[in-house]
Amino acid sequence: MKFLTIATALLSGLTGVVGLSAAEWRKQSIYQVVTDRFARTDNSTTASCVTTQQVYCGGTWRGLISKLDYIKGMGFTAVWISPVVKQIDGNSRDGSSYHGYWAKDIWALNPAFGTADDLKALSAALHARGMYLMVDIVTNHMAYMGCAACVDYGSLSPFSSSSYYHSPCWINYNSQTSVETCWQGSDVVSLPDLRTESAEVRRIWNDWISQMVSTYSIDGLRVDSMKHVETSFWSGFNSAAGVYLIGEVFNGDPLYVAPYQNYMDGVMDYPSYYWILRAFQSTSGSIAGLVNGLNTLKGAAKDLSLYGSFLENHDVERFASFTNDMALTKNAIAFTMLKDGIPIIYQGQEHQYAGGATPNNREAVWFSGYSTNSELYKWITKLNQIRSRAIADDPRYLTYNAFPIYSDSRSVAVRKGYTGSQVVGVYTNAGSSSSSVTVTLSSSATGFEANQRLVDVMSCSTLTADSSGGISVTLNGGLPRILYPLARLSGSAICPDLTGNNPTTTATPVSSSAAPTSTSLPGCALATADITFNHRVTTVYGESIKIVGNVAALGNWVPASGVALGASQYTASNPVWSGTVKLAPGTVVQYKFVKISSSGAATWESDPNRSYTVPCAAATVTSSWK
Repeated sequence: MKFLTIATALLSGLTGVVGLSAAEWRKQSIYQVVTDRFARTDNSTTASCVTTQQVYCGGTWRGLISKLDYIKGMGFTAVWISPVVKQIDGNSRDGSSYHGYWAKDIWALNPAFGTADDLKALSAALHARGMYLMVDIVTNHMAYMGCAACVDYGSLSPFSSSSYYHSPCWINYNSQTSVETCWQGSDVVSLPDLRTESAEVRRIWNDWISQMVSTYSIDGLRVDSMKHVETSFWSGFNSAAGVYLIGEVFNGDPLYVAPYQNYMDGVMDYPSYYWILRAFQSTSGSIAGLVNGLNTLKGAAKDLSLYGSFLENHDVERFASFTNDMALTKNAIAFTMLKDGIPIIYQGQEHQYAGGATPNNREAVWFSGYSTNSELYKWITKLNQIRSRAIADDPRYLTYNAFPIYSDSRSVAVRKGYTGSQVVGVYTNAGSSSSSVTVTLSSSATGFEANQRLVDVMSCSTLTADSSGGISVTLNGGLPRILYPLARLSGSAICPDLTGNNPTTTATPVSSSAAPTSTSLPGCALATADITFNHRVTTVYGESIKIVGNVAALGNWVPASGVALGASQYTASNPVWSGTVKLAPGTVVQYKFVKISSSGAATWESDPNRSYTVPCAAATVTSSWK
C-alpha cells in the first residue's frame, strides 16, 4: 500500500517546507542519527542496548523529536536519519535490520521507528526550529533473511519477482560491472541486487521518491551504495526527488570518487576521511599524506563545497577506537568541520564514543544522558559557531577552496575564506603530552594585515599580527588554534568577553562577575529544585532562545554556555519557548533571555535584569520578551 495517493501526496507537499537546493545545503551542518540508537519514546537513559547483539534497542522518531534541542544546541541545522522503510524481520548471526538498510517493502514505514504521523511530526519539529531533514535511502537492493539462491521474491514489495533483479553473484571489486550488477550481503542475509537499468524499476523508484519527499517534507537525501548503481540511473531519480542528494561512494581514491559528482549533487568525502584519520590517529601520523591528498582532491573534484565532510559514521570505526588522546581528537574534528564541504558529525562523537568496527560503532546515545557539558559537545558547538559566523560575514566563504598554507612533519595550517573573513586553522598531531609547537605564517599566506588583532576562537585568546602581517602561532598541549579577525566578531556570541557581547557591555547594569546571593530556607532538604521557564517570544527560522544568568547553571552570563530553551510547544498563536533548570533553593538568580540567530549572533532582551528567588519546590516561571 502506498503512503498516499499521488494526488493527495502532491497536495500535502504544498503545505510543507520546500526541499532545499544544493546551493542552500552548502551552509548547513549535519548531525547523523542512527534512529534505533539515538533516543527512545520513553526518554530512558538506562534501557539496555548491547551493540554486539545487533538487535533493535528502541530508538524512535518521537524520541528523536524530544532531543532536537540537544542537537540544535551544538549548532547543527540538519539531521540525517536512518532509512525509514519497512525492513525484513528476524535475527541472524549478521544481526537484525535495526540499521534500516535491509528493505522488505518500500511503500511501508518501519513500525519500530514509529508511524507516518510520527515521521511527519519529526519533519515539522525540525522545520519549526529552522532545521532540515535528510533521509537515508537505498535504491541498489532489497533484503532477504536467507541465502542468495533461496530468496522468496514474492515477499518483497513492490519488486516481487526475480525479473526485477540481477542473477545472484558475489562482487568482484576489481570489475565495475560486477560492482554494479552483483550482490552485496552474504548467504546469511542476502541483498538481491535490483536491475536499476530497467525502465520499470526506474519508474517505480522515481514515483516512490517523489511521493516520499512530498509526503514527509524531506529536504535532502543521503544515497547508500551509489557506486553499486549504474550512473545513468541518477538523472531521472534526481529530477523526481527535487532536493539535494549526496551519495555514498565508499572508496578512498579521489580519482574514483570525484567523477560521481557528475551524476549527483554531492558525495561523501571518503578520500579526505582516510587522509585525516591517518594524519591524526597517532603522533606519528602522516601530515604530508593529508596535504598531498587535499591538493589532489581539489584538482579532481567538481565542487568540494557540496561534499559531505566526516570523521565518523555508522560504517567506520570511531576515531576514539584508534586513540584516546583528546588533543588529537580535537584536531581531527576541527579539521573535518572547517575544511571544504558540509560538516557531518555522527551521533555519540560529541561524547568521544570509542566503538570499533561495525556493530560496535553503533552505541546507544542515551547512555550519555545527553550531557551538554561534555568537552567535545562544547568543542563542536564552537566550531559550528565560527563556521556560521564566517558564512554570515561573507557567503563566498562556502565556495572558497580551502588550501594548506604551511606544513611540516607535525603541523599543518589551512586557510579558507577571502581576506577580511578568512578562517586560518593551525593543526598538529603532536599530541596532548607534547611540548609547545610554534608555526610562523606570512601575511601572503594568511591574508592577515599589519598589526591586525586576531582571536583563537577555541581558547578565546588573542594574537596580533606583526608590522608586516605575519603571525607566530604557538600550539600548547597539542591543541589546534582557529584564527579569525577580532573586528569581525563584534555582536556575535563567540568569545563574548573579547567581542563585547555579554551583559557587561550590552544592556544589563549588573556586572557579569557579580556573585549570586543566597537566602537560607529553613527546613528545605532539597539540593536543587526544577524550575521551568516558559518564555513567550516570536522567532523566525534559524533563531533560538537561551536563558543566561549569573549562576553556573545559567552560563555565568556567557550566551554560549546558557541554557537552550525548547520549541516543542511553539505555535504561531502561542510562541512559547520552554526549558527546565536545576537551581539551588534560596539562590537569588538574575537572568535574561537571549535570541540567537542562525549565524550565532546574540540579541539580549532589554534592561533591567530579571530576578528570581528559587523556592524549595519545583516551580514554573512564565514571561514574555521585553
